[in-house]
Amino acid sequence: SSGINAEWPLRPGGSSSAAVLCLYDHEEVGSQSAHGAGTELTNLVLQRLSGNNSELLAKCIAKSFLLSADQVHAVHPNYVSKHESNFQPAVNGGICMKHNSNQRYATTAMGAALLRELALRNDIPLQEVMVRNDSPCGSTIGPIMSAKTALRTVDLGCPQLSMHSIREMGGAKDPYHAVRLYKAFYEQF
Repeated sequence: SSGINAEWPLRPGGSSSAAVLCLYDHEEVGSQSAHGAGTELTNLVLQRLSGNNSELLAKCIAKSFLLSADQVHAVHPNYVSKHESNFQPAVNGGICMKHNSNQRYATTAMGAALLRELALRNDIPLQEVMVRNDSPCGSTIGPIMSAKTALRTVDLGCPQLSMHSIREMGGAKDPYHAVRLYKAFYEQF
């Protein structure tokens, strides 16, 4: 899912900003479907929200920010060496921001700084993970959405063990922290 917060002319209550939540299907099979993030749907919706005014749309995108929310591989006790020693997300340690030098995640330095500040101001635990250069990893809709919309993007999610297995598990505290962060994002960005 993605959150887009921009200044649009259609926000209720007199505000000039609109908070948009996009939920996509087929993310696990590549997002290239009629309902996936690889469609033009998001751009079409943003164009409609801007009244089909390309200049307004460009200004709104420049002021906007997207959170690409997925899950994160927590450090598995049997495979600790698969993680960088200073980036080891723990279950129940808080939501986790994802970095990848091969651009498998869309987090940039500016986006990371903004998210760190938001978490700090709201006393929300924030972890970070950097996938090792010599370790392949999957991706998220973050790079797809960032490339298609030109929105500043951060990839993040709750840590879990055994992702994609029949026994994947996460912590009970992390969704609470995630909801607090998403709420702060929608209210303060």
